[in-house]
Amino acid sequence: MQSLGAYTAAEQGAIFFENVVNEQSSNPRMLIVHEVMGRHSGWLTARTALDYRSRLKRREFVPELNFTEGHLDLDAVYIPELAIDLESEARRLRARLDAKNSVNIFIAEGAGADTIIADMEAKGQSVPRDAFGHAKLDQVQVGKWFGEELKSRLNAEKLLVQKSGYFARSAAPNTEDLRLIKSCTDLAVDAGLRGESGVIGHDEDQAGRLRAIEFTRIRGGKHFDTHTPWFQEMLRAIGQG
Repeated sequence: MQSLGAYTAAEQGAIFFENVVNEQSSNPRMLIVHEVMGRHSGWLTARTALDYRSRLKRREFVPELNFTEGHLDLDAVYIPELAIDLESEARRLRARLDAKNSVNIFIAEGAGADTIIADMEAKGQSVPRDAFGHAKLDQVQVGKWFGEELKSRLNAEKLLVQKSGYFARSAAPNTEDLRLIKSCTDLAVDAGLRGESGVIGHDEDQAGRLRAIEFTRIRGGKHFDTHTPWFQEMLRAIGQG
């Protein structure tokens, strides 16, 4: 089931980073971390990375002036569904930093959060929680934690951590989302007139058919399938797979 607004959030996150990434040339050995929404699911981070790299392919570069696609491309994408071997990644990314003088990372706000919370509590720091008992991720600051850990390991000179959440989720829906919204609302009206209850969405258990899905089947915390072909291809392309 596709959440309304997710396509727009990914597109806007990609646009956001198109501007942020230009800071890679402002300082030697620059480390840029883009934190994307997603406590339990890495889909949005992965899709934002995919959209960003797709847009990057359409740009023009001037290699003679050291303005290349490689300088703006991603070097890592971290999501909650994949374990992060910090030492191994530090070795890989340090080689990238040595080669191109900058490193660009996308990370979901929930990636490695349990590790960070355990580290904070071991140091005697309190971790604020919401009414459901979930740690408040704006206090955990995943991007900042990983950025600082990698900065020392990579011997980076400057760290820039940016969050695209408010920018992305406040945007008007794009064409892809408008199409999804219209199809959902049209069916919602028809279902209501029939007296049929449920949540309108594409039912993955029924070959992706758009229908009123039973309330009892709706739950949060769905994980992103990391075996999705386009995601695996992207990891290989950036040297992480």
